[in-house]
Amino acid sequence: MGLLADIADFERAKIRERQAEGIAIAKAKGKYARQPKLIEEDVEQIHVLLQLGHEKTEIARQFQVSRQTVYNALKRHPDANR
Repeated sequence: MGLLADIADFERAKIRERQAEGIAIAKAKGKYARQPKLIEEDVEQIHVLLQLGHEKTEIARQFQVSRQTVYNALKRHPDANR
């Protein structure tokens, strides 16, 4: 039983090494990053909609994101009026 556990541990370590190598390669190519839910043009449009009197909940539904995502996007906007 101990031998099988040792083999399993060794295999798991090799998997982790290969995964870490793959992640490092992807990061070097700029492929390993989470995509933003809203691009800058969306944030600008959200800001305009807020100035026109639309509610944040309505805006979130329109962009198919959560209200928190709208709030976070507005924090990034230079002259966001909350």
